[in-house]
Amino acid sequence: SAESNMCDLLRINTDRGVMIGDGKSRFSIGGKPIYHFVGTSTFSEYTVMHVGCVAKINPEAPLDKVCVLSCGISTGLGASINVAKPPKGSTVAIFGLGAVGLAAAEGARIAGASRIIGVDLNASRFEEARKFGCTEFVNPKDHTKPVQQVLADMTNGGVDRSVECTGNVNAMIQAFECVHDGWGVAVLVGVPHKDAEFKTHPMNFLNERTLKGTFFGNFKPRTDLPNVVEMYMKKELEVEKFITHSVPFSEINKASDLMAKG
Repeated sequence: SAESNMCDLLRINTDRGVMIGDGKSRFSIGGKPIYHFVGTSTFSEYTVMHVGCVAKINPEAPLDKVCVLSCGISTGLGASINVAKPPKGSTVAIFGLGAVGLAAAEGARIAGASRIIGVDLNASRFEEARKFGCTEFVNPKDHTKPVQQVLADMTNGGVDRSVECTGNVNAMIQAFECVHDGWGVAVLVGVPHKDAEFKTHPMNFLNERTLKGTFFGNFKPRTDLPNVVEMYMKKELEVEKFITHSVPFSEINKASDLMAKG
């Protein structure tokens, strides 16, 4: 479908830990089933997966680099390029400068945005984010005014596009309320707490702002991931700068600890 990547059968489903065909797991330890995470189980040396979860990519591509395209980078990149679609010369605010947010900044840079404003509570991320296209930064802790007001003041009424990559409901509201009346588009990428609720004044919609959500950056894994790999192979997308550490499987818990520390 040209409309969506939300396939009923194969959509990314974190609750389905079994194979589609027979509803059973292909792994076990001591007779007890081990479930497939997101239908792929990529933390195992060997895996069984549904054909729809496999994408055929350029055989020349180095797997230790392009593996990171299968989730966070593609999600942020697609949120900017496929969903926010910032016009050339536009202003974009990125909420959250983790891997997904940096990829969203990269997407805004590739699209030709002139100002890319990174918003994060952790100022130590700002310098690194310049490599991904961010031109300015806002730390909400440095301001008494709401962030959406700070951004509106910086941009003569609001940014053209915003991409929210934190999953924090307050950041989602700020991302929507900081876009410009008449044409502003806010894209939600972060996954919120299951009980979270979003509250904003209806006038924000009547004033012709748009709010969108996206899953996996609206990329269709089987058909679109090979193209994202080609962007890397043509040096249009630098994947190396997203990689801070490489650790063997035997130290996977160390990798989780590093990620938790930011």
